[in-house]
Amino acid sequence: MEIKIVGLASDHAGYPLKQFVMQYLESKGYPVKDFGTNSDISVDYPDFAHPLAEAVQNGEVYPGIAICGSGQGMTITLNKHKGVRAGLAWNKDIAGLIRQHNDANIIVLPGRFVDNKTAEKILDTFFSATFEGGRHARRVEKIDL
Repeated sequence: MEIKIVGLASDHAGYPLKQFVMQYLESKGYPVKDFGTNSDISVDYPDFAHPLAEAVQNGEVYPGIAICGSGQGMTITLNKHKGVRAGLAWNKDIAGLIRQHNDANIIVLPGRFVDNKTAEKILDTFFSATFEGGRHARRVEKIDL
């Protein structure tokens, strides 16, 4: 995966993991754009998912990382945007497959269910995986309405 600027967004439940992920990415030399939130005070995840999705859509960032409590709210919201393929990953195997088979451009982590060490493995796998194309390309082309 050719990384441009990594877009990063979370809600309050994902905030602690987002802070760790931001430090981890910066330690690896990846540029990061943070779309918030900036604390663990309760917020609405769509307020942060939509700006991240728009930034992926217009090419401002690639790839994106989103984090909320279960990962489901962010995933559902992000996938409302044309051209966004957000995949929920809770282990490195899923992270690899959403890149290889689904050409995911945003990975979503369930902040309440993934520890820091697991997040590192998930992100390393996601960033190193490449889209396989072939039969998978045909399927990805059928996603947007």
